[in-house]
Amino acid sequence: MLIRIAIISLILCSNTLSASIAKVPIISGYMFEHYSSTLKQNRRYMVSLPERYYSNDRHYPTIYVVDSDFQFQHTSALITNLSRMGKIPPMIVIGIANQGQQDYIYQTTWSAENNSEYGGAPLFNRYIEQELVPLIKKNYRTNSQQALAGYSLGLFATYAMMQKNTPFNAFIAMSPSAWFDDYSITKMLPLHVARAPNTTPALFLSVADEEKMGVRKLVEALKNNAKEQKSWYWQFKTYPNETHFSTAMPALYDALIFLSPGFYLDPQEMMKLDSYKDVLDIFEQKKTLWTGFQFEWLQAYQLAKYMFWSKQLDHVDDFIKEVFLRFPESHPEVVIQLAKGFTIKKQPARAQQLLLSIESSSKDDAFWHREMSLSYAALKKEALADTHQKQALSLAKKQKLPTWLVWELQ
Repeated sequence: MLIRIAIISLILCSNTLSASIAKVPIISGYMFEHYSSTLKQNRRYMVSLPERYYSNDRHYPTIYVVDSDFQFQHTSALITNLSRMGKIPPMIVIGIANQGQQDYIYQTTWSAENNSEYGGAPLFNRYIEQELVPLIKKNYRTNSQQALAGYSLGLFATYAMMQKNTPFNAFIAMSPSAWFDDYSITKMLPLHVARAPNTTPALFLSVADEEKMGVRKLVEALKNNAKEQKSWYWQFKTYPNETHFSTAMPALYDALIFLSPGFYLDPQEMMKLDSYKDVLDIFEQKKTLWTGFQFEWLQAYQLAKYMFWSKQLDHVDDFIKEVFLRFPESHPEVVIQLAKGFTIKKQPARAQQLLLSIESSSKDDAFWHREMSLSYAALKKEALADTHQKQALSLAKKQKLPTWLVWELQ
């Protein structure tokens, strides 16, 4: 009888603990509502910020995605994952919500076939340009790189691309419904591109294994114009193993890589080059990408690893100066990763020297405090190590770092 009571007690305790843990939300974004004077109604939008957004003051590229009730969560999750793994830089994701199927069809199409279900695109585009984008720029640290993405009737992205003074400089149209309005986009978009060859924004187009979408017809027309303007950056990809409904995720992945091709460089590739200067030359070339370039944590870590692997530690001071001259915004991150390497190699005094050289710009960096703590611990200065460790965890909480980064600080 006592054994049964003990087992029941354990089960109840386990269930209570599980219920307690289950109540902790994992938040990847927020939804907001505001009144649109253009559309004369309340409209919703969604926001997902980079994982380290609150730990710095940098400005980020932004991707707006149409039909966000359907598209926002996997878009923001993919961007978070790819940026975490160093494939693309961190980006702000903005979801442009529609309000049911009827609203989606109306707002994303232009007038056609004398059908009242269509025709909202001009006002919807004005709403995005004149109300939503300014609102986002006011409230969040965006930079000049802004992309608009759409899937299916996200054909709207191609319509927005043709508008004068559009705030977007890249467009992603995944399996767009180019059949709409008797395939009129297959004539309108190529004509627009031909008239503005030097100012045409980047464009990614895709189609799955689907008939009569009109996408291939559009691509053939665009190819004729592309021959005359070699500087236009665009790409078309097909997904023969996907359906119209399954193609959004693989197409989105490729579209993001299209915006920042070759963003990440593995240290094994760096080892094929003669010196760190050649490596930095390659990274400098990446500044011309649509997304721009600066060293994120993983790439900075791999760059530091390369310096150890290539046995160029005698040139570390010159290397750091070179990084500061070429990538001033990345300088602290690279120094922190180098310091990590010296602490691991049992040279904590050298790590301290490097960390103290960036103290003024890194006091609000949780990972700077973490490395200071580790180097002090290696120098047997436990009180100072404990002080910096506490500060690292305090900053992590204040800056809303995700759980995986918080555990990295433990």
